[in-house]
Amino acid sequence: MCSDVRWLLAVLLVLAASCSPYRKMQKIRSGEVAMVLSVPDDEPLPEEEVDEIRIDSIRSGLADEPIIMNAIRDSETGEMVATDVINASTVVARFRNVAERAGYVSISFDVTVPSGMSDSQWKLKLQPMMRIQEDTSLLEPVFITGSGYRTEQMRGYQRYNAFLASIIQDTTDFVKVGQLEIFLQRHFPETYAMKTDSSLVSEPMAENLFGVTQADALKHYTRHLKWHINERKKARKKQVFERYVKDPILTEGVRLDTVLRENDGDFMYRYVHTFRSRPYLKKVMVTLDGELYEGGKRVHSFPFPEDLTFYISSLSTMADLTPKYRMIVLERRLYDNTKALIDFEKGSAVVDTTLGDNASELMRVRRCIDDVLAKEEYELDSLVIKASCSPEGSYRHNLRLSAERSQAIRDYMADYVPDSWRDSLKTSQVAENWSQFHKLVENDTVMSPSSRKRILDTTSDLVDPDAAERRLAQMPEYRYLREKVYPKLRSVSFDFHLHRTGMIKDTVHTTELDTVYMAGLQALKDLDYKKAVEILRPYDDYNSALAFMSADYNHTALDVLGRLDDKDAKVCYLKAIVLSRLGVKDEAMKYFELSLAYDPYLEHRANLDPEMHELVMKRQTTLNLKSYYE
Repeated sequence: MCSDVRWLLAVLLVLAASCSPYRKMQKIRSGEVAMVLSVPDDEPLPEEEVDEIRIDSIRSGLADEPIIMNAIRDSETGEMVATDVINASTVVARFRNVAERAGYVSISFDVTVPSGMSDSQWKLKLQPMMRIQEDTSLLEPVFITGSGYRTEQMRGYQRYNAFLASIIQDTTDFVKVGQLEIFLQRHFPETYAMKTDSSLVSEPMAENLFGVTQADALKHYTRHLKWHINERKKARKKQVFERYVKDPILTEGVRLDTVLRENDGDFMYRYVHTFRSRPYLKKVMVTLDGELYEGGKRVHSFPFPEDLTFYISSLSTMADLTPKYRMIVLERRLYDNTKALIDFEKGSAVVDTTLGDNASELMRVRRCIDDVLAKEEYELDSLVIKASCSPEGSYRHNLRLSAERSQAIRDYMADYVPDSWRDSLKTSQVAENWSQFHKLVENDTVMSPSSRKRILDTTSDLVDPDAAERRLAQMPEYRYLREKVYPKLRSVSFDFHLHRTGMIKDTVHTTELDTVYMAGLQALKDLDYKKAVEILRPYDDYNSALAFMSADYNHTALDVLGRLDDKDAKVCYLKAIVLSRLGVKDEAMKYFELSLAYDPYLEHRANLDPEMHELVMKRQTTLNLKSYYE
């Protein structure tokens, strides 16, 4: 009788144990037991942690035991246990202010899983999601795996590894080596003697020796059935893996995979995620999805818990958006010019568009004229066309020829300008362009320095240009000068003399928007701090100091702020932040108090900047004590 009672009690205990997961699942499905998502109920991150931007990374690899991240091995039981489990928070907060620094934002939230949601045979997948404006991105998941579930996972890997070990890798295992050697030794002893010979035996030679090819002999003594079975195993590796490993252990893109030995307490994980910010980012929403697995299959999906909201503050929002102007001086008269290399036949002044590059050069000049015509704010006073010749020939001849060529170019261009412009087309001439000749010789890289010096000395006296040209003709470099230098002297210049439409005074002082400065300000608002620093550095003003602070150049920012007016509330506030970063707390408090005296609203701003937290708390303590004693 007693034996029957004991047997019945044992059965009841087994049934009760088997019903436990069922009752847990019923509570989970009904919503009685649910995960909690909350922001940490603690102080803002310490200054050194805010300054050091941490980018999340994954370090993992497949091993023969469970893949555990952020976990340690228990010295007594040998189990892997999570190290990120912390005491449950008593206050559940739904939002928090966080700061953007150096272009990055770091958010942290707590995921609390009650003991009623864990079981040795279950695996829980927690999938955080982050919404920024219209974009939704999946963060790295967190896995909480029961020890029994992980044991089954590893058993599947062990069975699969045993299958892989049964696949033959060495192809010689398929050959009847002993029988092949006996065959050779018995019928071809000379060939068998080659077994220890390292010399190469070609396929045709072996065929003559054996009467069969090496391939034929190998095929004859191969265990074909065994080889086919092995090949089928290779082809079935994927199917066998899916059969044995119902739920593979993920090794990449996972924040935490921890094994719980027991489920007698709540599990909490502090999730920290750092990401690059974006312009005009005001808030970030975080939600959580959950899935429950049993026996390698998903058995339940959890609804989204209530969203968490992170309100983002950035120093760039403190930028002074006032447009910046710069003083400019406008001259009534303007001057522009261009030059064209136009070829003429020797001694001719006829404009030939088929000669050399004349067509393209004349087209380029016409485009320049069209550009001037298109600018309604300018009016043409005159366009002076000036032709020049090389020193060949007499100076008097060249003077006449350059004048004729200038007139020929003027007549050609007259057909491409409005009638009102034709009287403004003037001509001038340079008989022999010796100044250009000297520049070309000085910069020539073909002639030796001594040759260049001798040529320049020879043409330094231009009282008689024809005599100077005759002296050049006696030099060994003269042929080079005629072929390479002289053609560049036969040019035509076009000098545009303009004035601003409607402007009477010779000069006017005015202001215009400083587009360079505004580009730097836009870079600051776009969180492109490197570009903002490069542009705003020379201005040495409030926004340049803010750019230095945003890029974490604190000493440079403090140097700029030291040259600004201490009566400006924002200047004092930025000084307080920089000094707080540099650890000069007493001086930081002084400027914080000064900023509040000028603008009390900055007290609310200070709650958004983690560097100011210690100052805010210290000030609040002082005010409370003062109020108490009063």
